[in-house]
Amino acid sequence: MYKIAVVGDYDSIYGFATLGLDTFPVSGRKETEEKLEELAGSGYGIIYITEAAAAECKSVIEKFQEQILPAVIQIPGVFGNTGSGIQGVKDSVEQAVGSDILFSNN
Repeated sequence: MYKIAVVGDYDSIYGFATLGLDTFPVSGRKETEEKLEELAGSGYGIIYITEAAAAECKSVIEKFQEQILPAVIQIPGVFGNTGSGIQGVKDSVEQAVGSDILFSNN
């Protein structure tokens, strides 16, 4: 069974520990990139990362998008949100379902 990790600033991720997810507070590009590489090689199937942290290490995240595992999914944090996390989820659902389920033309 794969594990689930949450990466980002402490204030944004500490609550995920109550859900049983492994949390990894990071600060700065280098630390974030190193943590992502470490988690990818440690049996994590899903890595949630705050939008602010993801913005600092786009090249590493792009590398993982070409692989099946781990799935790196952006989530909003306490600050530094750009909307890219929600857009990424929307794009994934649209690709899987074949249409945009959030905005229908009714």
